[in-house]
Amino acid sequence: MSLINLLPQKIKEELRSKSLLKVISGLNNFDVQSVKIIVEAASLGGADLVDIACKPELVDLALKNSTLPVCVSSVVPRSFQDCVKAGASLIEIGNYDTFYEKGIHFSDKKVLNITKETRDLLPNFPLSVTVPHTMPIDKQVDLAVKLVEEGVDIIQTEGGISSTPYSPGIQGFFEKSVPTLAATYAIHQEFKKQSLNIPIMSASGLSQVTCPLAISSGASAVGVGSVVNKLDNLISMIAVVRGLKESLKNSIIGEKIS
Repeated sequence: MSLINLLPQKIKEELRSKSLLKVISGLNNFDVQSVKIIVEAASLGGADLVDIACKPELVDLALKNSTLPVCVSSVVPRSFQDCVKAGASLIEIGNYDTFYEKGIHFSDKKVLNITKETRDLLPNFPLSVTVPHTMPIDKQVDLAVKLVEEGVDIIQTEGGISSTPYSPGIQGFFEKSVPTLAATYAIHQEFKKQSLNIPIMSASGLSQVTCPLAISSGASAVGVGSVVNKLDNLISMIAVVRGLKESLKNSIIGEKIS
């Protein structure tokens, strides 16, 4: 049974309206000042959720510097427990980018084992799991279904290192988003086929231009990282977050009109 109902009310509303925006600081970003600025930008820019490294002190920092619910990311199940006690609203197995850079990849078996161990430790807490983009699309779909069977509440797709654009400008934005959009669409179609009412979050490689495409592809939420956290000042970060949230709102208006 899904534990989505245990999430904060605002998160549930944004998932239902398919306009949830999550800002990601990074699984390996333990820099207090960096996380503080990213969290502030997410809150002031109108995001709905912040995703930070799995450390209780960072959860406390995020809650003190914004009004947003906190998601913590890790691939170590036991690390989640103290963050849940610190006030996190959602736990996530994902944000694998730092591992890819080291040549470490996650098989479907490994992701399932981490998921099962996490569920054993925290059976009654909302859980999101990222499906590795390094798998072929059909394998990603199979894994997503198996994760739902293990009690996962949100499935996240990613683009990662394969989403390097070849072209400049707007064309580059589209190229960068293709891996996560393709996975989102394929998983969404299979979920529809099997009547699985589980929200999908598209993440990696998305921008103000391509966020609406994620929603059209079947996502209920969008996660963004480097488009925000690589900027060097708070004002710029806030402006980007506002633009991203606005693009999601506009995509919903467009769907209702059509």
